[in-house]
Amino acid sequence: MTKPARTRALYNSDCPVCNSEMCHYEAYAAEAGLPIAFDDLNKIDLAAWGVTEDDATRLLHVVHEGKLHIGFDAMLILWAQMPRYRLLARVFRLPILHQVSDWSYRHIVARIIYERHLRRKARAAVSAK
Repeated sequence: MTKPARTRALYNSDCPVCNSEMCHYEAYAAEAGLPIAFDDLNKIDLAAWGVTEDDATRLLHVVHEGKLHIGFDAMLILWAQMPRYRLLARVFRLPILHQVSDWSYRHIVARIIYERHLRRKARAAVSAK
């Protein structure tokens, strides 16, 4: 039986990268009975998270024990909750590696994913007309 969630991840299921990764983590957490929940930003009221859709699609958001974490730090919090990924979280918390990874996530990886998201939305708007 799964414990009540003390960690929640907010993700965009319309993004193939985000959806694939979060579905993997969700399946692992469910199988291991971990107290982690996954909220698809397309299916919930974002006011409960206190973020806009634009904010939520730019960077990963994770609430852990009532505190909001954003970006690469959110990923580290999520990994730290899963035994299979705890070592990875510890390694990426090392000072130089953390700084480089955080910068790379925020300015390269997340930016590319966000720009693809905007293109998907634009294509959907055009085809809806």
